[in-house]
Amino acid sequence: MQIKQHTPKIKICLVNLSLGKGGSERSTALLSQILYDLGVDVHLIILTNEISYPYKGKLLNLGVFKTEKDNLWKKIGRFKKFKAYIKKEKFDFIIDNRPKNNALRELYYLLYLYKKQNIINVVRSCFIDNYIPSSSKTVQQIIFKRTKCFVGVSEEITNKIKERYKIDNVVTIYNPIDEVNITNNDILNKTERYIVFLGRIDDNVKNITLLLNAYKKSRVPLAGIKLKIIGSGPDETIIAKKIQTLGLSEHIIRIDFTPNVEEYLSQALFLVLTSRYEGFPRALIESLSIGTPVVSVNCSSGPAEIIQNEINGLLVENNNIYALTEAMNRMVDDDVLYNRCKTNAQSSVQKFSKKIIAEKWEKLIKELT
Repeated sequence: MQIKQHTPKIKICLVNLSLGKGGSERSTALLSQILYDLGVDVHLIILTNEISYPYKGKLLNLGVFKTEKDNLWKKIGRFKKFKAYIKKEKFDFIIDNRPKNNALRELYYLLYLYKKQNIINVVRSCFIDNYIPSSSKTVQQIIFKRTKCFVGVSEEITNKIKERYKIDNVVTIYNPIDEVNITNNDILNKTERYIVFLGRIDDNVKNITLLLNAYKKSRVPLAGIKLKIIGSGPDETIIAKKIQTLGLSEHIIRIDFTPNVEEYLSQALFLVLTSRYEGFPRALIESLSIGTPVVSVNCSSGPAEIIQNEINGLLVENNNIYALTEAMNRMVDDDVLYNRCKTNAQSSVQKFSKKIIAEKWEKLIKELT
């Protein structure tokens, strides 16, 4: 399936902070693959030299120009390269995936870097202020005027934007599922029983403390089922101390960030998500796509649009240790429930396949062209 077009091709630039170690970054890389396969001339611009995920298209990596002795003049130099690249390439659209919580910085993007550009802004978190800065109504109005379309990665995000700002140029396009690729099952102990957490080690967002407390309170460790926490982030030391304080050192296995999580997900009994807020959590759809059921808090946003309670997983009240503990126990104790959720896991997320998400992006681009 390709966008029907005459030469030259439709030319699109994807912008993000990086292509490494995060759901937004992984989704941006997948979007580059989707657009490229649709026949689009894809370019990517990243600000930090961090690449963990495969992408398609031409990359301008401004991060390679950063040095240890970075300063204002060097930053200005990088943004001049940014501006010159956009001016030279004459893009039909810029799809901006960056957080936008600094009003002055966004003014610089809108009035200088993106001057006379057609902008599609992707909102990847239900914390909308991170993408439409609340500190300046003037900047908000400029963002609304300059944006051809906002793309919310969940229905909840889309509805929040429409209701809060009274605008209609907002659509929902979910994050896609990547193809499952299990290449190195030898890294796993096949007899080991475990559940898994997958995400950035940032307790303010991921609420890993709730996960640890619920795991400690549950019957899961008593059943000899370990907890694997996979990811990296600013709170690694804090979480390590909490694991030790709770007496869980023998039950919890810490694994640094890896872009190849399929092996761990495929052998896990289930995945647990405890975030305070999300956008459209990749951890859930990746786990389900590989046939592993999930237990998740009902945070904003995403889990309620992914999980069918007691069909492909369990959805519980957010920040409720008792509800989360009971959900973990049920997944371990109730074989009928567990097998039902496992059987339904893969089919429940087919609507997030790359093919279906590609059709939605194709439709949007045609409408805006």
